[in-house]
Parts: sequence; structure tokens; C-alpha cells
Amino acid sequence: MNRTEFEAALQQDGYEVVARTMEPNTTNPEHAHDFDARVMVVAGEMTLDRDGARHAYRPGETFEITHGHRHAEIAGPDGASYVAGRRMPG
Repeated sequence: MNRTEFEAALQQDGYEVVARTMEPNTTNPEHAHDFDARVMVVAGEMTLDRDGARHAYRPGETFEITHGHRHAEIAGPDGASYVAGRRMPG
């Protein structure tokens, strides 16, 4: 799935679409959202730390996080650019 298809699927499923970047080697410390999220990395690398495990996502890869699920986000050495969909639960 490419970025255009990903964004179309998000909108079809009722998600608000936002584009974000993280500076190289930065961390968003452990936190939880009050919304469900679907994310596609479009450039760089983002590592997701959740449930005691870390997984690095690269361009074209996607992941989901349900509301209330604690996690941390770590940008790679070249930073991370991503598209995220946000949708309130229920």
C-alpha cells in the first residue's frame, strides 16, 4: 500500500489524517493516547517500544495503536516522517 492508498483508507474508516516529523534520535517518552492511531512511516525510521518489545518501522511500513495503550516512539538517526490517522474510540 502506498501513502495515497493509506490516506484514502484512513479517511474511509473515519480517521483524521495528519502528517508529522520527528527530529533525528529523539524520543517521545512512554505515553498513551485517548484515540486509536494508524501510522505509516514515509521517510526515515521510527521504533515503537511497547509491551516490553521494540520494533523499527521503515518507509512503507504501518502499525496501529489502540487508545490507552502505553508506548514510546523513537526516531532513527535520519529522523522520521509519518502519516497518522487518529480516531476517537466508539
